[in-house]
Amino acid sequence: MSRPARNLNVDIGGLALKNPVMTASGTFGYGKEFEPYVDLERLGAIVVKGLSLEPTKGNPPPRIVETASGMLNAIGLENVGIDTFREEKLPFLNRLDVPVIANIYGRTVDEYVKMVQAIDRTDGLSGIEINISCPNVSAGGIEFGTDPDSAYRLVKAARSQTSLPLIVKLSPNVTDISAIAQRVEDAGADAVSLINTLAGMAIDVQTGRPRLANVIGGLSGPAIKPVALRMVWETARKVGIPVIGIGGITTAEDALEFLIAGAAAVQIGTANFVNPRATMEIIDGIDAFMDRMGIADIGRVIGSIKTDL
Repeated sequence: MSRPARNLNVDIGGLALKNPVMTASGTFGYGKEFEPYVDLERLGAIVVKGLSLEPTKGNPPPRIVETASGMLNAIGLENVGIDTFREEKLPFLNRLDVPVIANIYGRTVDEYVKMVQAIDRTDGLSGIEINISCPNVSAGGIEFGTDPDSAYRLVKAARSQTSLPLIVKLSPNVTDISAIAQRVEDAGADAVSLINTLAGMAIDVQTGRPRLANVIGGLSGPAIKPVALRMVWETARKVGIPVIGIGGITTAEDALEFLIAGAAAVQIGTANFVNPRATMEIIDGIDAFMDRMGIADIGRVIGSIKTDL
């Protein structure tokens, strides 16, 4: 006797996803780059490369370095800018039956607000992910995501400009990431995604020079998974909005750990560079796990961790 079909649908702040597997911004280009390897319409959602008001060249090379169980990058948020994205990248995405989420960033609250306004006026985008791990030039370079009050003001301003689902991507380079999550929830965020990369560096011992031209970069990949998992668990216990888990997810088992810890969805990042079909394999693996365990609805997996705390 066959088992009933499994329900992998999840809701992220009012955004309906057919499954909890999303792509992480900056690791999947603008979607079309992965068309030869992935059935894009099977994805829960596509989060595009971070966008700014104007085209950005990013940092000079070298800007990617492989590390033990991970990768350092100092790309510098290179992107084509919002206008070129709408004209050249979005038409392809709009042909797909999959939610498309715009990841945005800025250097001031005003830049973020203008980006939100631009996205809100753009047909074919299902949501906005705000990268708050950016230096606030109006506050002496402190990251929006490391100061609860700055994060609150930024998200409050963004919230006033759109009714689209608003996801806030949090920096792990803080003492208590759940405190930042609570503040952006108070400001009107519909969901939070975490974690962004950890600050790190690497040195060439033969030359004594940093391996990145920018000296410091963002560490991602399997090396950061235990840290990310802990932060997701802590945050999911303290906020009432969905948490999207990111950080070192390369297999279905990795993704399931995040879901069990309380994440409502996951984003796949660095794994895409190693295995372009990682997202497909993770979707299949989650489905196979549910079949094996006799679980009909993904909701029974999310937050099912058993602890005495």
